[in-house]
Amino acid sequence: MAPVGTTGGAFVAATASFSISMAVFSYFLLFKKITSTLHSNKKKKPRTGVFDAIGNTPLIRINSLSEATGCEILGKCEFLNPGGSVKDRVAVKIIEEALESGDLAPSGVVTEWSVGSTAISLATVAPAFGCKCHVVIPDDAAIEKSQILEALGATVERVRPVSITHKDHYVNIARRHAVEANELAAKNKKASQVDGKDRDQMDGRTPDQEKEKPSFLSLCHGGFFADQFENLANFRAHYDGTGPEIWEQTGGSLDAFVAAAGTGGTVAGVSKFLQEKSPKIKCFLIDPPGSGLFNKVTRGVMYTKEEAEGQRLKNPFDTITEGIGINRVTKNFMMAKLDGAFRGTDKEAVEMSRFLMKNDGLFLGSSSAMNCVGAVRVAKALGPGHTIVTILCDSGMRHLSKFYNAEYLSQHGLTPTASGLEFMSIK
Repeated sequence: MAPVGTTGGAFVAATASFSISMAVFSYFLLFKKITSTLHSNKKKKPRTGVFDAIGNTPLIRINSLSEATGCEILGKCEFLNPGGSVKDRVAVKIIEEALESGDLAPSGVVTEWSVGSTAISLATVAPAFGCKCHVVIPDDAAIEKSQILEALGATVERVRPVSITHKDHYVNIARRHAVEANELAAKNKKASQVDGKDRDQMDGRTPDQEKEKPSFLSLCHGGFFADQFENLANFRAHYDGTGPEIWEQTGGSLDAFVAAAGTGGTVAGVSKFLQEKSPKIKCFLIDPPGSGLFNKVTRGVMYTKEEAEGQRLKNPFDTITEGIGINRVTKNFMMAKLDGAFRGTDKEAVEMSRFLMKNDGLFLGSSSAMNCVGAVRVAKALGPGHTIVTILCDSGMRHLSKFYNAEYLSQHGLTPTASGLEFMSIK
């Protein structure tokens, strides 16, 4: 038999070497996949309770508006929070800080006045803190909001809208109930230390007095008025959470932020954080009809010349949008760092909501729609090529009886008719 040549031997050796190399490489890939999977599983471990599910919401590209304006228009999907809105962040922050400071006792009642979203968020998270929730709401707010509140276990008090200077304005009622709850808790505590008294005396109440108080007061250990408009925990929720998330999700590559204001917490917290990170980022307000914030930002005064002369409408909040617009400057809004403001109309908000539902599958509430109106306004002002972020506060599910009610819209001359973005002067 002829001896095997050196060439053949080299081929065999090379083949064996290649096979070993491939085996090692395959093992490396398998090991990497396993460790990656394990690492991924660690990151996907269950979150701890409802609190950990709040925040870190997706930032999505709103395709239709981006393509129409030549800008990247991004919306932060706050409607994906457990309580269904951006106000979940605020509710957690307010209760956490109140418990830490001792202003709210464990198993106490949180009282608040709200047109819906903050109240729903408070009612969602309060039980997780072992607390109760009582909400005073205007009787012209969408009925589904009070139905949701009651389903969440909150007690709801619907009242007639009156001037904020009136003792029965819903903010004053909510504040008063918190004081009453604290007084009653103090009486109960004092009476419980006295022996030999009957139940009515130990409670510090007579049967007649008990009837005069709302029933929820007798079932709590003190009260705390959340005061979302003036409580800076609202601002801090967005300065510590929403703002940093936007910065991280965009990699710091954004040119502008725009949002409407009610309490002012969102626009203040986000704008202050972003402008501290980069003064080049422009921050704007979009203001609905009846609100004085546009004038405050652009002219330094809250009222127009006509309004200053006493020609203001009796009801300055004559707008279909809920939760945004105000005629005073709150402590939260004072923290905002704004470069300008735009006005939006009810018709634009209604048309925008239908346009986004038809073109992007986004079913948004009135304030979210107004924010998108603001995003287009900013895009037109800055020109193509810019990245603009806004907040998608809540979905349309809480706005069925008004904002998505064809009969209601028709009565107010707001029936949507646009086929595109012509209502924003975009063809």
